[in-house]
Amino acid sequence: MPDQWLIPGSALCVEGSGFILWDKRYNMAMNQNTQIALVTGASSGIGSAIAKSLIEAGFTVIGAGRNMDALQMLSGQLGEPFVPLLLDVNDSDSVATLFDRLCPQYHQIDVLVNNAGHDVGGRRRFDQGDTEQWVNIIETNVSGVIRVTRRIIGGMINRGNGHIVNMGSVAGLHGYASGSIYSASKHAIHGFSESLRLDYVGMGIRVTEILPGLVKTRFAANRFSHEIDNEEKAEAFYQSFNSWLNPEDVARTVVFSLQQPENVTISQLVVVPG
Repeated sequence: MPDQWLIPGSALCVEGSGFILWDKRYNMAMNQNTQIALVTGASSGIGSAIAKSLIEAGFTVIGAGRNMDALQMLSGQLGEPFVPLLLDVNDSDSVATLFDRLCPQYHQIDVLVNNAGHDVGGRRRFDQGDTEQWVNIIETNVSGVIRVTRRIIGGMINRGNGHIVNMGSVAGLHGYASGSIYSASKHAIHGFSESLRLDYVGMGIRVTEILPGLVKTRFAANRFSHEIDNEEKAEAFYQSFNSWLNPEDVARTVVFSLQQPENVTISQLVVVPG
């Protein structure tokens, strides 16, 4: 396992003849009926709200992200049902070895929420943007979803059960000026989600795409992180709209989609400010 994916302060979890790196603080006794959800981009914003809502709904949540300090802080707030996982969806090795950083009781992932994404460098006309920033948006928002989904879905196929929730956007339905790359990434997620759902019809695997409108988080501040006044610019951006969603609003739609009977799939759920 690459050293950069080891968790500081971790201990060896012994399973049979193998040794798996594990932080003892998160080794909980789980009810066998408890469903396990993996949420990417869980350290803040919509991801942390989804983690909280899922725990309130009775799930054990593996909260994945690149900021372990933030994840451990969130674990302190949410308690034992929250399991921090260091994960970079842009890094193939990080995704390939994610189960190596989880004790076996967390290997049966019932729900995958592909939430990690960004628009760093966005809200600019295409020719005014930085090519590497454009490519990184696609890498995280699209390739990252593909990597994680491919790593997780094998277990769902073997068990004949699972639910994948992809975080799309209304930008995946309609493009907008200054949003060429972010919109392109969400159009890709829209097509991927629909085709993925059709791939597994009748196999016990459901696929849902959540398509929110404007949500007020640190997303805009991160988008403008290349500018000195990014915080002020982000606030001005949100204030230019009459209303917006909160992360908790989006989290409720995720829980709603998961709580449907087995014969019901919420294929697409669009949620916009009222």
